[in-house]
Amino acid sequence: MSRLPLIALSATVLALAGASAMAQQATPAATAAATPATAPSTTDDPYLWLEKVDSPEAMSWVHKENEKTLQVLEADPRFARFHEQALAIAQTSDRIPFARQIDGKLFNFWQDATHVRGIWRMTTAQDYDAGGAPHWKTVLDLDKVAKAEHANWVWHAANCNPQHENLCLLELSDGGEDAVTVREFDLKKAQFLGSKGFHLPKGKQSSAWETPNTLLVSREWKAGELTSSGYPYVVKRLRRGQALSAAVEVFRGEPTDLGADAQTFTDATGHQASMIVRAVTFFEFEAHLITPTGVKKLGLPLKMRLEALFDGQLIVRLNQDWQAGDVKVAQGSLVSIDLAQAAAKPDALHPTLIFTPNSRQSIEEVTNTKNGLVVTTLDNVRGRAALFTRSRDGQWQSTRIAVPDNTAVHIVDAASHSSAAYLSIAGYLQPQSQWRVDTAKAQTTKLRALPAQFDGSKDVVEQFEAASTDGTKIPYFIVHPKDMALDGSHPTILYAYGGFEASMAPSYLATTGKLWLEQGGVYVVANIRGGGEFGPAWHEAGLKTKRQIIYDDFTAVARDLIARKITSPQRLGIMGGSNGGLLMGVEMTQHPELWAAVDIQVPLLDMLRYEQIAAGASWVGEYGSVANPEERTFLAKISPYNNLHRDVTYPRALVWTTTKDDRVGPQHARKFAARLSEFGIPYYYYEVIEGGHGAGANLTQRAHTSAIEFTYFTRQLMGQ
Repeated sequence: MSRLPLIALSATVLALAGASAMAQQATPAATAAATPATAPSTTDDPYLWLEKVDSPEAMSWVHKENEKTLQVLEADPRFARFHEQALAIAQTSDRIPFARQIDGKLFNFWQDATHVRGIWRMTTAQDYDAGGAPHWKTVLDLDKVAKAEHANWVWHAANCNPQHENLCLLELSDGGEDAVTVREFDLKKAQFLGSKGFHLPKGKQSSAWETPNTLLVSREWKAGELTSSGYPYVVKRLRRGQALSAAVEVFRGEPTDLGADAQTFTDATGHQASMIVRAVTFFEFEAHLITPTGVKKLGLPLKMRLEALFDGQLIVRLNQDWQAGDVKVAQGSLVSIDLAQAAAKPDALHPTLIFTPNSRQSIEEVTNTKNGLVVTTLDNVRGRAALFTRSRDGQWQSTRIAVPDNTAVHIVDAASHSSAAYLSIAGYLQPQSQWRVDTAKAQTTKLRALPAQFDGSKDVVEQFEAASTDGTKIPYFIVHPKDMALDGSHPTILYAYGGFEASMAPSYLATTGKLWLEQGGVYVVANIRGGGEFGPAWHEAGLKTKRQIIYDDFTAVARDLIARKITSPQRLGIMGGSNGGLLMGVEMTQHPELWAAVDIQVPLLDMLRYEQIAAGASWVGEYGSVANPEERTFLAKISPYNNLHRDVTYPRALVWTTTKDDRVGPQHARKFAARLSEFGIPYYYYEVIEGGHGAGANLTQRAHTSAIEFTYFTRQLMGQ
């Protein structure tokens, strides 16, 4: 689906929390992404000056706040140990070198203490699949490039030509921003192509290969030619050697859209589909197929995701019921559509059902290989995988792929020209392992597994349910000591996300295990509504003005933990980031009596101005808009920044963000901390100067942030 950046947290922050990787896309409904509403009255907001991200006044405030916080937390006698342990985990060589199949080789991007920015390296498939330590050849040393160019490069992605895979478009970011510079790189020569290659200057942009000498590019072609969300909506065809000014327009969306970008899908049988995806809102998309006779809009429902191309079939996931002729497809299903028929009759599509999940299942990831589709699902929040193949009569059959139970299963890599797919599998106490799937035989081979990063032998994982305010059962996982006495005394961290159809499946708790579980702490992950654990309906239950149910779900889990005498308000802390940071802010202001610690990571907090900050206007489909009176009333009711009060006793929160976050923006966290200070409410504030929408731009910064977090939790929940 569209590759426009989401509000979902980066894997960096999720690794700190120990939660599962976020879903890469989100797709249910909303109203059209309105032009950013007129800003609310600023007469009662004395902290608008903190919204000027890089102003000297704002940065002076940031440095002073950082100094105050670090003087306390870094001085704590436990900080040095936590930092040393977190850094050792972050920089350990005992990490799986997950790789991507490109041009018959396996490529891995690697960071460690020696390669802070990282190296892109290559090995053979035979060597990699042997399961030991591969012999790597460095293709690109980003530290050397950054030093030579006096640049603050952070690796974002590599997009290689499907026909000539040695040609790749590398996306490099300044300090971790979503905005990237795109430069063409030749893998065989191991060098940038310079004046002979494609080069796209810095911007929020996307590009797709149409041919080896032609790109489809979405970017800000003219100054100000961006949507109200700050993303491009004009796609042009750029030929090799052309100046940007000579690119020819292929598609134009609307300034009120979220944005538009291009993607190219290929399969092993030689089919190619170059597509324009118009994001009308965050959850509504139009799919346009580029054909020799022009761009054709496909008659798909708006709430859908384009997933892959296999055997000439376009693979689509549906997030709404769809009646196509005499075929009725249920919400959450996966279908195929014949590409040739779609090009000939784009308004009369004939879907073939691949898979429909039941009420306790959801589709997580879909990818194509030479032999079939690999699909991962959740079944009561437990990972599953299957191979779907297509018979001669066009029908689909599934074969279960054997994976360990009580884990999360993620697709790391697959390629349309290869029979191999690679999976990552982990559980809360089960270290990450890598599996190779031979899709010609539907057989799996365990290639490598990490050693334990902490002693989990004394712990156990259980799954419970809590009844929310409407009676719905909310599942949650709890990791705790086997011999835990039910006396309400256990320091507990409760984590959740609750938005954008992002599922929180089990993942290995490396840093959390070492810095928290080994200290006797309890860790809980709540699968509250707003996520995708049980399909689109689980997400849609908490959209816009219905969002209070998400917060009620979280509170219900907390109260269930207390009722079971696992913990108590004096020992209960909560953590969440991005949309989960908003969740933390709401829980802090709505139920301050329930928490002794609140870790608010890279958050949204001013919900009356969120549309005016960074990429906030893109999330109207999730939160609603202040332009709508009913939605504004609701946003005012739940907005943490607007619901702090002088006469309330709040837990001492840790609020942290990054200066380089151009997605959510540091403005929310800054203003919230300033308001806490104004009201005389104790707090800690920390801002990483680099890092984008995450915990830092490199492993060292991320480990430092992690040590700060767990020092904070230990002080608040285990005592000074």
